[in-house]
Amino acid sequence: MAHDYVKEAVEVEAETGRVSFQILATLVGGVLLVCSLVAEFSFDNPDYATALAMLSAVLLGVPLVWVAIKDLYEGHTHMNELVALAVLASFAIGKYQESAAIAFFMIIAVLIENRTALGAQASIESLVRITPTRAHRVRDGAETEVEAKDLMPGDIVRVRPGDNIPADGKVARGTSTVNQANITGESLPVDKNEGDEVFGGTINVTGAMDIQVTKAGSDTTLGKVKELILQAERTRIPIMRMIDRYAGWYTPTVLMLVGIVLFFTMKLGLENPWERAITMLVLACPCALILATPTAMVAGLSAAARLGVLVKSVLDLEAARNLTAIVFDKTGTLTTGQLQVRRLSPVADAVDSIEFVRVAASAEQHSKHPVARAVVDVARKARVTITEPTAFEEVSGRGVRATIDGRSVAVGRAKWLIESGGLDTATSAVVSEVQSSPDAEGLSVLFVVRDGRLLGWIGLEDATRPEAAAAMDRLREQGLKRLIIVTGDRESVAKRVAAEMHTDYKAEVLPHEKLEIVDELKARGHKVAVIGDGVNDAPALAAGDISIAMGAAGSDVAIHSASIALMNNNLNRIPFLVDLSRQTGAVIRQNLVFGISFVLIFGTLAAMNMLGGANGPIIAAVLHVVSSLIVVFNSARLVRAGEDIEMAEASAGQKRERRPAAVAPSPMPATA
Repeated sequence: MAHDYVKEAVEVEAETGRVSFQILATLVGGVLLVCSLVAEFSFDNPDYATALAMLSAVLLGVPLVWVAIKDLYEGHTHMNELVALAVLASFAIGKYQESAAIAFFMIIAVLIENRTALGAQASIESLVRITPTRAHRVRDGAETEVEAKDLMPGDIVRVRPGDNIPADGKVARGTSTVNQANITGESLPVDKNEGDEVFGGTINVTGAMDIQVTKAGSDTTLGKVKELILQAERTRIPIMRMIDRYAGWYTPTVLMLVGIVLFFTMKLGLENPWERAITMLVLACPCALILATPTAMVAGLSAAARLGVLVKSVLDLEAARNLTAIVFDKTGTLTTGQLQVRRLSPVADAVDSIEFVRVAASAEQHSKHPVARAVVDVARKARVTITEPTAFEEVSGRGVRATIDGRSVAVGRAKWLIESGGLDTATSAVVSEVQSSPDAEGLSVLFVVRDGRLLGWIGLEDATRPEAAAAMDRLREQGLKRLIIVTGDRESVAKRVAAEMHTDYKAEVLPHEKLEIVDELKARGHKVAVIGDGVNDAPALAAGDISIAMGAAGSDVAIHSASIALMNNNLNRIPFLVDLSRQTGAVIRQNLVFGISFVLIFGTLAAMNMLGGANGPIIAAVLHVVSSLIVVFNSARLVRAGEDIEMAEASAGQKRERRPAAVAPSPMPATA
């Protein structure tokens, strides 16, 4: 993968070199043109000026004519044919200075377009630069420098202050602060301690760390980010495909109109017939139209990536502005996903507290669900020995089954345990009673069953994200009609979260039922986005018009299951995405209206000999460059989108750093 990065970097540099050579040749031709104009007014002999102008026209015009011939030979129609005809026509009638001036300004316009195309590669080029090529691997106490591409999962690498982290991994030893803005879009560095996850390509700021590699090369988060950017740049929105479809008709239509104007102006003996025709050819080159959409999309994708919003397809960026409904998963999306065990209630005559925790944690240890992690963390903090299960099965969104010490254990939600038939009638009644008891109010409840007998229940709580309510209010202000929380959690928990968000909810929903809710909204005419963590939301994510994965940094499932990946967990990225989509659509429309108006208005003025008369071709070439610059600068405004969010987050982070550390409250005892 590192080899691929280097290869692409070389290709980008080669393209940059070609553009630099074109700039040099254009400058030489421009100097000859200026010398021709000076010679015309400084010497009595016009041959000096004519010779310099002819040389300038040849130097500047031949590349344009050659490209046009290649395009025609390959069956492509572009603006090059119109430019070549204008240059050749001016040269043929002895207007060498006009021919050179047209070629000069048109090459400037082409360079602007090429530079914009290279700008589309800037995000990839930046990834090439931050991708580490060397790493310091530690084996048997000895440190050796190796190629980053040769690292394997399980290797230990040493990262010193100022180094780029060479691969994804976990901190094995040491503490530090890491700047991971290029992956997650977070404006402030993040503290890393032993056991914390780090990403390849991020920058180690303060301390030295030994990192155990978990992913290397193309499997790293940085590799996935690069893959997403490449995928987005290869896609085309409908307006771009429509322009391509009608491009083949554009050049013949323009030539027909120019021919009609030339015929009638010569037939009627009007002034400057050839100048009118050449001016129309120059003005008809659709450079502004060609740049209208890609420049806006590149700027929009760059702004999104800067804030950690990675869009797989420009179609998804365009679709975000039409959303009318959003389905939110609760755990890990609207809540922090960092569940804490608030209550352990073993059945007194069935098992003691230590055995209860051991059985539950042993069954849950191989699950990656936040509920399972919370249960296992409690067992480890209590130093309870966890037993390896001889069999394990996870039922998405419901619970787990395992064989512990030769006995069947199930840990999960009440509805699943009752429906699966693993409980007798009396136990089912107890489970139902616990569900409605005041002790379980507002808690996520897991039941632990061994050999069909209830061992007890575990109550967990998950705090909502501090910015979630504000993000939901902002989405409503943007005109989204339906915001729904869909969760597999129990009614009381869902109701509590929904009350904080001021929105609707559906509780105790299984994965296939989430899919049905999305389909129902779409059947009612809604454009639906589905937002989840990608762990157990894959069917619903796939069903949405667009799917958004929260906290995708380091998660292969989230990155691959969604069309848009949020590399951090900040929900204000959702209204930002909708705003950005609408701004991008508005800029594209502005660019297209401007480009079409430019061709029609100035083309008409040229046909009427109202654009400089004999000097019309030169004026047209200058106007052409100006129109391209207007489109580029109009699109470039999008790059600054989200700056207010970055400034607000940076300011909030600085305030937190200045605030004295508060005394942590005593945790609630995790006991019955």
